[in-house]
Amino acid sequence: MEKVRLTQLVKSAGCAAKIFPDILSEALSGINWYSNENILVNFDVKDDAGVYRLDDQIALIHTTDFFTPVVDDPFIFGQIAAANALSDIYAMGGTPLSALNIIAFPQTQDLGILRDILKGGMQKAKEANCAVIGGHSVDIPEILYGMSVTGKANIKSFVTNSGAKPGDCVILTKALGTGLLNNCIKFKGLDSGEIYEGLINSMTTLNKSASELMLKYNASACTDITGFGFAGHAMQLSKASKTGLEINTSAIPVLNGVRDAINEGLFTRGDRSNREYTKDFVIWEKEIDVFLEHIIYDPQTSGGLLICLDESNCNSFMSELNSDDARIIGKVISEQVIRFV
Repeated sequence: MEKVRLTQLVKSAGCAAKIFPDILSEALSGINWYSNENILVNFDVKDDAGVYRLDDQIALIHTTDFFTPVVDDPFIFGQIAAANALSDIYAMGGTPLSALNIIAFPQTQDLGILRDILKGGMQKAKEANCAVIGGHSVDIPEILYGMSVTGKANIKSFVTNSGAKPGDCVILTKALGTGLLNNCIKFKGLDSGEIYEGLINSMTTLNKSASELMLKYNASACTDITGFGFAGHAMQLSKASKTGLEINTSAIPVLNGVRDAINEGLFTRGDRSNREYTKDFVIWEKEIDVFLEHIIYDPQTSGGLLICLDESNCNSFMSELNSDDARIIGKVISEQVIRFV
């Protein structure tokens, strides 16, 4: 039997398949979302997850994330989708507790593929000590997979995207470029070698260690970098915090192979929509680096954490994280812009 290439069964892949931010904002507007006194975080600041006060000590963190295949291997796709869903819990300093599978799958397709997707998701949830306790499925032509995850956090120490303070250092814990390289898989058949392995390692790595360390070092703000790209999520954090970011362009980590993908024009549809989303917030202090411009707008799948820390704690955080890809990339400023210098 001919091997099924999952990326050929869908129109767009991973977090690049998100509804464009301007269209989503329009759809969400005008709805009087019900809330109550126990809701600590909701739609207002476009944070990574919702937070519900359970009692005086514990908050529950709720998130959901699912998308179309970014790779052709179903087990690896399951791992990536689960890591991506768990990331929203980690971005708020939470501990995942339980998860529900979300699956869309054409039931005329080989059910072994579905089984491998679910096995991959389960394996990554197990690594996070997060029990998979059920789920929901639908029979439609395009494959989708992800999870709804519930986590917990100390009510006094969970991290939001709204606490960044001028003078904080800014850390990015994973290299950028997953959207461009995922298009290399979809359109160029990339499925092995150093570039492929680096991409898969990045997307399947949990943000668990970085999350635990940011709590240890009292991070002031955090978000994870996913479908709205570095620029989009950095802008959301800045607006929520009523601050801005000054980013050292030479410090931004980039995955191997990304520049070649840019040279070949393998951009996702998010490149355009993320530019539009952030056009009034991004400032270049010197001549625009066209390569870097594509990279900051590239939608990330299972991307890293963007963490704001008191400058005195940055080097200790980096030393303990001990990651080849993590970088100190800039600082928080009072002006509400993202300035690339």
